[in-house]
Amino acid sequence: MSRPSLSFRFAFLLSLSFTASYSTYSSSSHSSSSLFIKPRSSSTNPPSPKSTASDLLSLLGTPQQVASIDPKTAKELRSCLKFLVPQSPSRIGPEFPKPSLRRALTLESSDSVHNLSWSEVNELVWWPPPPVAELARLAVDSGGDPDAIYLALDPTIIPVPDVEECKENRCELTRTPYGRCFINEELNAYLKFLFEVIATRGPSIGLTVSLSRFDFFHGHLFLATGTGRLGILFHAKEYPAYDKKVFPHNMGYCQIGSNVVYDDSMNFRNILWLAPMPSNSKDAFSAPGVLVVLDGHPGGIIYRDLIPAYVNYARTIYEEDLGDAVADVNYLNIGDAMPDYQIFIC
Repeated sequence: MSRPSLSFRFAFLLSLSFTASYSTYSSSSHSSSSLFIKPRSSSTNPPSPKSTASDLLSLLGTPQQVASIDPKTAKELRSCLKFLVPQSPSRIGPEFPKPSLRRALTLESSDSVHNLSWSEVNELVWWPPPPVAELARLAVDSGGDPDAIYLALDPTIIPVPDVEECKENRCELTRTPYGRCFINEELNAYLKFLFEVIATRGPSIGLTVSLSRFDFFHGHLFLATGTGRLGILFHAKEYPAYDKKVFPHNMGYCQIGSNVVYDDSMNFRNILWLAPMPSNSKDAFSAPGVLVVLDGHPGGIIYRDLIPAYVNYARTIYEEDLGDAVADVNYLNIGDAMPDYQIFIC
């Protein structure tokens, strides 16, 4: 989901300014009549510091980064993390996957995840195949320059076909009407793998998704602020069905025909993948890969601090808040009788 239009955000901010002005006037008027009332003693517990996207990324980073976070903030953030792959690897890496495991990953069938054991999937997230690790290092060594990622893309332009009757409903599903892929096929296979792992393991934490254009079909590739760490912020539940009582929000042509129910699983719509964090030593990494669902339930620190108020009904975290946006990664079913999912990087 892209950010709302400037006019919408301006209107929202304007309404806030009126509210603030009224609040200030009311407060000053009230204070004149309460000069002789004993003020309440200040609370002994200072308010919790506002967390940032950088805090979240640091918590999923190196031991040094974790130690830099306010302990109370770290505890609150941890309470809102639902790991699809355990955060702590069963062994110290990296140790690149065995050739047989890499072959299973590059199978044309989307069933490749189902051909892997639970521990094999974990290993592929913690310590991805060499092409993924090399791209992660390139991102960091470049200082977080998106051009480093663009150079790894095949220049061939691939038109995005009509997906699940988009054209019939005048739905422009992707950022551009064409996409690209990585030159290295193993990188494209790994992107497919991530989508399939999320869809397969999501129900274990309460996130059931369908790989469809209304629900789970895209993520946003970014380079983290300050470190250049490679990541993807996936968004599920993209177009919930309009419902006058439950979800009275018109989201445009792409919402038409949606069967996605707006319920508590909307809290889990932000899923974060981080590549292993390269260290200063060549071929060494200081933090493993991560795949985690960000719990945005009302009352939690992620809802309070990381989800903008003007879009909290959709529980959306924006990739620009995590770092420099590079491209959208779309996983689209372009098949007719049989499903045929392909990657389009736009």
